[in-house]
Amino acid sequence: MNGFYSEGSLLGSEGNTTAVGSREGLYRACENGTILEARAVLCDREHNLHLRLGGGIHGIIPRVECALGIDDGSVRDIAIISRVNKPVCFTVTGFFTENGKEFAKLSRVAAQKRCLSQYVNTLVPGDVIPVRAVHFESFGAFCDIGCGISALLPIDAISVSRIPHPSVRLNINGEFRAVVSSTENGRITLTLKELLGTWEENAGSFSPGETVPGIIRSVESYGIFVELSPNLAGLAEYAPDVKAGQAATVYIKNIIPEKMKIKLVIVDSFDQIESPAPLKYFTDAEHIDRFCYSPPYSERQIETIF
Repeated sequence: MNGFYSEGSLLGSEGNTTAVGSREGLYRACENGTILEARAVLCDREHNLHLRLGGGIHGIIPRVECALGIDDGSVRDIAIISRVNKPVCFTVTGFFTENGKEFAKLSRVAAQKRCLSQYVNTLVPGDVIPVRAVHFESFGAFCDIGCGISALLPIDAISVSRIPHPSVRLNINGEFRAVVSSTENGRITLTLKELLGTWEENAGSFSPGETVPGIIRSVESYGIFVELSPNLAGLAEYAPDVKAGQAATVYIKNIIPEKMKIKLVIVDSFDQIESPAPLKYFTDAEHIDRFCYSPPYSERQIETIF
């Protein structure tokens, strides 16, 4: 493990609970520079974050120590406000007393700087890392790759099968593995589809003559694309009253590996709430240099070079 975790990973751990829950633990963490986590319970009018600690000590993160970029204005204060009621990582930088009450001065920025220098800045394209989904937009998912440092997973990199929104494939606060796609200009971009199997690996779970479940992803004049798994879709003949997003029951008419095609017949389609299924990984590698989705004998070659 890299030693740096997405926010929320340490909150229930025994070591973190012991350190945050007592005065002695907090003082020891200050001496050792240990990265801890606690839940933010208040953002005051000056945009300082207040954290719930133990041992009769009140934790406070001064505004400029709440997130990288706050001090120079490159990050807006919404990044602070949005942390309330959520886990926040920090190091203990000191203690002070005010009106007879003891405070621990904390820094999230110090934890993030250490994570950047010792972990994030060492990443290269092809590295497979643990991440946590923290925010969705129509164009992709923002993921915490360590200490609240964000990376973008574009929607077209989530799976081969095209999806309308990240929420149909991922859960907010869900942890999963992703691949570093690029590190340009200090910004990490992620991809996921390279971990979800080749065309052959996915198609190997299906056979002609079977009737299986699917999800309708696109309705075109020439046919209907039905997702059979995140990295595999087939084409069914056009049928009326079928909508994208519906669940479907499909008959597998034919599988043509050299063309990477699966011909389907829609038996039934119906509305249902789509919730993310557990991701199935086809590799446990910690780094990949190349991913070829296509079979070697396919007329069309689709690959990713990291």
